[in-house]
Amino acid sequence: MLEKGLFKKPNNPLEIHEKAVDAQQPSIPEEMCVSCPSCKETLFANELEENLSVCHRCGHHFRVGARQRIGIMLDPDTFTEFYGHMSSTNILRFPEYEKKLQKAADASGEKEAVVCGTGRIGGFSVAVFVMDHLFMMGSMGTVVGEKITRIFEYATEHSLPVVGFTVSGGARMQEGILSLMQMAKTSAAVKRHSDAGNLYITVITDPTSGGVTASFAMEGDVIVSEPKAFIGFAGPVVIEQTMRQKLPEGFQRAELLLEKGFVDDIVKRKDLKAYLARLLDLHRRRA
Repeated sequence: MLEKGLFKKPNNPLEIHEKAVDAQQPSIPEEMCVSCPSCKETLFANELEENLSVCHRCGHHFRVGARQRIGIMLDPDTFTEFYGHMSSTNILRFPEYEKKLQKAADASGEKEAVVCGTGRIGGFSVAVFVMDHLFMMGSMGTVVGEKITRIFEYATEHSLPVVGFTVSGGARMQEGILSLMQMAKTSAAVKRHSDAGNLYITVITDPTSGGVTASFAMEGDVIVSEPKAFIGFAGPVVIEQTMRQKLPEGFQRAELLLEKGFVDDIVKRKDLKAYLARLLDLHRRRA
């Protein structure tokens, strides 16, 4: 009979010491670190936030929520929210839509995919709307369209410039044709605002697509974008399948749209507030 433990590796005192040392090494909680999707650099969450959610190594612009963007772009304590009580309902009785809305509200802390109001940028009074990717990827339903239309109407009445920050996966499929109707509705409000001699600046962030791109996102008097933002109508996979050919590198990114004249400028997040203030100063009404 074989002796029990005959083939067991004998204990090595040095290995035991090394394991004990490893066990004593402090570990960093996962919530304190973020991996950059572009360069794979491990970033401390607090340092990333201090750098306006931009990777210090490669310059990748992380997506930010509406409230964080308002805090970055507007002068402190100047923002007043409008229409914050408005929220969507399941008007078409789409299956599971109520659950999706609740999940989106929990993820974003918002009642809808856009936050509207007034404030100041570099001391200049503006009306603003800021879309939030955390709420169903900023999809445009009837409430999103209504809120954006109302902020343009308010800006027209009070002769204010509008600065809009877009991020969206497009029209909200759970609201069907009623969602698509918001393209015409918001575009009409933009036109009335423009006819009254007011300025509209669009800031496109990643991603902006679908019906939002085909309406108010690309109707600004000045259209600027954050670096490498995805901007398009249909997604690249759909286009490739339709055309049956491979798309070129960087297709539907801000840099290519700048080259082709669809975007006026690309501005890094750290420079954007000063850039917007300069535009507002150049276009302000003078007595």
